[in-house]
Formats: sequence, structure tokens, C-alpha cells
Amino acid sequence: MVRRAALAALVMSVVIVVTGGAVRLTGSGLGCSTWPTCTGESVTPTPAMGVHGIIEFTNRMLTYVLCAAVGWAILAARCAKPWRRSLTRLGWAQFWVVMSNAVLGGITVLTGLNPYVVACHMLSALALVWVAVLTWERAKEGDGPLRPLVAEPLRKLSWLLVGVTGALVVAGTLVTGAGHHPGDSSDVPRIAINYDRLVQLHSDFVFVTVGLSLAVIFALAAVKAPPAARARARELFLVLLAQAVIGYVQYFTDAPELLVGIHMLGASLVWIAALRIPLALRTREAAPAEPGDAVPAQAAQETAAV
Repeated sequence: MVRRAALAALVMSVVIVVTGGAVRLTGSGLGCSTWPTCTGESVTPTPAMGVHGIIEFTNRMLTYVLCAAVGWAILAARCAKPWRRSLTRLGWAQFWVVMSNAVLGGITVLTGLNPYVVACHMLSALALVWVAVLTWERAKEGDGPLRPLVAEPLRKLSWLLVGVTGALVVAGTLVTGAGHHPGDSSDVPRIAINYDRLVQLHSDFVFVTVGLSLAVIFALAAVKAPPAARARARELFLVLLAQAVIGYVQYFTDAPELLVGIHMLGASLVWIAALRIPLALRTREAAPAEPGDAVPAQAAQETAAV
């Protein structure tokens, strides 16, 4: 139950990234002219606001669906037998990231889609994905001490890969802030850095990330790391290649909306794939029983013997 709830929260965290991108790509970023209401006089969009108001407002409403999924994860962890205190805390961490991202979304509207605020809004959404992935992975583990499955240098290499992937994502948000699809009219400000240079920076991080992912694949194979970790490293490499192809086609075709939307989904999948690698390089057993638990356990054994 806990793992299903954690997976639902993870799926919704990716959905909110994609629908947020759809708001920008359809030019609906200011479909609702203010926040937290849609207009100065109405909580919901009015007919005069047209389809852009509906798209923006629908994305806002999906935040409540996300909150419901996170709430399910919190309740599932709290009601588990025994109580998973660590998972409950991770669930609440997701909730507060959702709340902070909602406020950032409001600031995005109130600042007229300032590109730096939009970038922070995207990065906050990916921070939510990070916590959701951690919750989902921890749901299948125990609460005992962490036990590494490979040597420490290899674990550090996997986290370096996560850091480089994060830098790749940050560079991607800068490209978005300087390039096409500002989210509303042409009057929306853009990041005052040459677009082609930012694209080149982003491409450089692509090459570094792909190269480092290959290094991790060979290193895990050399030390005969757990099969799950090796499979995850290969998955990241394949997702990176697909994302790179989409990115280059997107650049040379003047960034069509559909490809940009797929690229945003790909960014979430790349991020998830990278995060799952170091999490497969350690394990946690069940937490040791409390002293008071020994008596009932012993009594149950004696009863079964009788």
C-alpha cells in the first residue's frame, strides 16, 4: 500500500511538470491574470478569458490532485504496521515542496512570467520529483542502518553523475528562459544572455552527462555491482540518448511546441533515472526490534510449539 501511494505521488509530480509546460507552450501563462484568484473579481476563469484561462486554471486545480496523492502517501506511511516514521517525514517533505512551488507559481504570474522565476518554478517541481523518487525507493526498504553494496568511490561517482545531471537540467531551464515560448505575449521578458551560447552550454553538459553515464556503466560492470544498479545505469544512458536526439531536432526545427513538451517530460525521466542509480548501490534491512517486542515474539513461538 505504501509503495503504491508513493508511486502515485511520483507520477503526479511528473504530470505537474508536463502540464506546467503545456501552460507555457500554449501561451496560457497569464491566462489567469492574478493569484491566488484567477482575476481580481473571480476565483475561476470567466468566459471572456477564453481557452487560455481554462488551461491555466486547470493546471492550478491539478495541484489539488497532487496534494491528494501526497496525502495518500503520508497516510499510508502513518498507518503502516509498524509505523514508518521516515516515510511519513518524506511524505510531509513532499507536501511542503508542493506548497512552496504553488507560491512560486503565484509569484510567476504576479511578476508577469519573469524568466528567472519561471526557471525556479521548474526546478522546484523537479525537487519534488527528487523527494518523490526517494520516498518510492525507501518504501521497499527497511528502516535499519544503511549498508553499501559497492565501494565508496563508486557511490561517490554515482552521486557525481546525479550532480552533473542536475546541472544539465539547470542549463536547460536557462535555454528555456532565453528562447522560444515565453508563455504569453512577446512582451514577456527573456533572459538577457545569447540564446545560441546557452544552447551550446546545454549541449556541453549533454556530452559530459552521457560520457559520465558510460563511465558508470563500465565501472558497475567491472565490480559486478548489483544487477538492479547496472540496469538503471543502462536505462539512464538510453533515456539520455533519446532526450539528446529530441533536443537537437527541436533546435533545428525552431522548437515546435510538441517536441518541447516531450523534451520536458524527458527531463523528468532523465532526472528520475539518474537519482535511482545511487539508491540501488545501498540497502537497508528491517529495523532491529525494540526491547519490548521480544516478549510477544517469544510468547508467539512458545504458543506455536504447544
